[in-house]
Amino acid sequence: MKRIVLTGGGTAGHVTPNMALVPKLIDEGYNIYYIGSYEGMEKKLIEDIGVTYYGISSGKLRRYFDIKNFSDPFRVIKGFFEAKKILKKLRPDVVFSKGGFVTVPVVIAAKQLHIPVIIHESDMTPGLANKLSIPSASKVCCNFPETVKLLPEGKAVLTGSPIREELFTGKREEGLRLCGFNEDKPVLLVIGGSLGSVAINNAIRNNIDALLEKYQIIHLCGRNNLDESLEGREGYKQFEYVKAELKHYFACANVVVSRAGANAICELLALRTPNILIPLGLEASRGDQILNAESFEKQGYSYVLQEKDVTSETLLNAVNSVYEDRDKYVEAMNTSELANPIETIVNLANQLASQKRKR
Repeated sequence: MKRIVLTGGGTAGHVTPNMALVPKLIDEGYNIYYIGSYEGMEKKLIEDIGVTYYGISSGKLRRYFDIKNFSDPFRVIKGFFEAKKILKKLRPDVVFSKGGFVTVPVVIAAKQLHIPVIIHESDMTPGLANKLSIPSASKVCCNFPETVKLLPEGKAVLTGSPIREELFTGKREEGLRLCGFNEDKPVLLVIGGSLGSVAINNAIRNNIDALLEKYQIIHLCGRNNLDESLEGREGYKQFEYVKAELKHYFACANVVVSRAGANAICELLALRTPNILIPLGLEASRGDQILNAESFEKQGYSYVLQEKDVTSETLLNAVNSVYEDRDKYVEAMNTSELANPIETIVNLANQLASQKRKR
């Protein structure tokens, strides 16, 4: 059987796309292994889906001063030798890396062992870990046409981000039933990120009366952000976060308000859901969400509202505008070339694995 090593860690965005690939890789006859950090959040996620997990030492490479800058390079070096030992034992045909600092030693070790590597970069501009890994990669998958121009010629492949198949199995009727909603009004789904966005939450709640005149609202407000005064309000349902039910809420949503993380917006594109993107500002990130959102706006997929411009009035205007023009947004998304990221990436893995076996 063919063998593949998946790697990625640090945040859910570096793990869930790997998980989305697993069913297709199994169908294609791969034995699948995973390399992550010893105690990273990826460990439980991967073990829960029955994939064999190997831990290595991991350190963060920072652009800013931190006392750990003196010790972490040694952890990375240790991780390199651990990864090399694991790869020698597993002898995979190909490595697929979703990014995060734990992947750097894995990718460099694979290169030294002449194992082909596919890297996936979610954001428009590569993060530091992927920048360090790209010279060792055979192919670099990306989500944005603009990213292709930033990558070495011949390596870039525009694929989109692997999306969990379960998201496509949601039922509109079930989403409405779970919330106690009806078919009379359109549904607005608000996703503020796992920690919740104060600006988004406040803009929704400060304008709740005007919004509820026209829409029913599913509000994923983040941990510890429930508003008890709105419990039981007709047409409004709030959750800290949801898991299995999310697919049904997506299915019943006519418009979505979301952050502009790469995986989140690729899900919206794949589901063809009209959306308003409110990217994290420069004070809270390196600006990748702003660039992601600008690209989707340029392609006609999204309406973008910068966080500094979010008020009750601007958000209400944005929601009304997108709902009225919803067919235009769906039409633009239907022209996307990112039709089947999972199939495209697995086909790439098959090609590289086949080339390796012929050597």
